[in-house]
Amino acid sequence: MKPLTPPRERVLKFAVSWLLGGLFLWAGSLKILDPKEFATSVANYRLVPYPLINLVAITVPWVEVVAGLFLVLQRWVRASALVMTGMTAAFFVFIVSALARGLNIECGCFGTVGGHNIGLSNLVIDSAMLAMALWLSGGTRHAR
Repeated sequence: MKPLTPPRERVLKFAVSWLLGGLFLWAGSLKILDPKEFATSVANYRLVPYPLINLVAITVPWVEVVAGLFLVLQRWVRASALVMTGMTAAFFVFIVSALARGLNIECGCFGTVGGHNIGLSNLVIDSAMLAMALWLSGGTRHAR
């Protein structure tokens, strides 16, 4: 495959930034609006110690929103994408862990939207988001 020309690459990076940033803004906002439900989702994974569940449920959505906002606004793109890379990698591990343990739980990924239990579709979505975040952060190639 031929490499993209610099103007095309900039346009693609801008579009991917908007898409990924928008997804993180949406996901984080839904969790902020219903912290109790998100805390339940966090607890259902059985990976976070009980005393830290509320702290995670309150902190993670705000990190998602701030990173998403920076990406949409094209500010600190690499830093925001690195944060998203770490978060999506962690989300991937959490989902794989839950699936491997046979847990039949809601993802909590986008709040309570859809109310679907975790499955391979979550891994596909998370993998796509991870690939976008890696690309924007320069993890797969030098970023500007």
